[in-house]
Amino acid sequence: MGSAVNHARQCAAILAFGLFSSAAARAQSSLPPSTPPNLQTTAVTLMTRGVVAYDGADYSAALDVFHKAAALGVVDAMMYLGVMYGTGRGVDVDLVASRAWFGHAADAGSSQAMCNIGLMYYQGRGESQSYTEAMNWFHRAAGGGNAEAMFNVGVLYRDGLGVPVNLTDAMSWFKRAAGAGDNVAANAIGVLYQQGLGVAVDYTQAMTWYQRSAQAGNATALYNVGVLWEGGLGVTRDRTQAIEWYAKAAAAGNAAAQAALKSLGAADGSLR
Repeated sequence: MGSAVNHARQCAAILAFGLFSSAAARAQSSLPPSTPPNLQTTAVTLMTRGVVAYDGADYSAALDVFHKAAALGVVDAMMYLGVMYGTGRGVDVDLVASRAWFGHAADAGSSQAMCNIGLMYYQGRGESQSYTEAMNWFHRAAGGGNAEAMFNVGVLYRDGLGVPVNLTDAMSWFKRAAGAGDNVAANAIGVLYQQGLGVAVDYTQAMTWYQRSAQAGNATALYNVGVLWEGGLGVTRDRTQAIEWYAKAAAAGNAAAQAALKSLGAADGSLR
């Protein structure tokens, strides 16, 4: 099982635009404080209609409604527009427009918009690729409490992208992100402990962090718990436990876990 350690996830920055799913409920609070009550009511109505259309994949209708809400200053509408223009939902992909809408939302204080702009610099989508600019935007978003951005700052430090490799800082940022509820960051911390990156190898700590991430449903963490049980890393080697955790990970769509089950003769998660 010596190669199993190499399967532990080296998390990359999250390469997708973040979007709040509760925009309709938060529409009123995302308006400028001076917005008259009648416009607040209109904004909430528009956002409710827009989210219903968006969730129902009626993107053309959603786009029209979100434009109207954004004109009233609704930050969440600006976020939806940034995502829709960036992903081509209801409109041709237009990264210039996507960046502009995220910029409007960021100017209004949206930490998720700041994080998304960082991702555009990270990926070189709509902006020239620049890890330095990505870091700047991730730092701004992290300052607003955005857990995804905290994780991404950690990734840049871990991988030496735009900054020298600094595994101590990477660990610090991953722990901040995990403390803010990011289960991917919790898994990344487990990887650092398992592989001894910036810290002494500590399988007990690795197991603790993997299980914390797994409790939130992270498929990679579920697999990594299985790796530790199969390899007897920090625990007494236990094939039954390994299969149980691999089965959970496989059910969540983890391909490595599916392969591990086959190699153990338990492709369906049962003992043979």
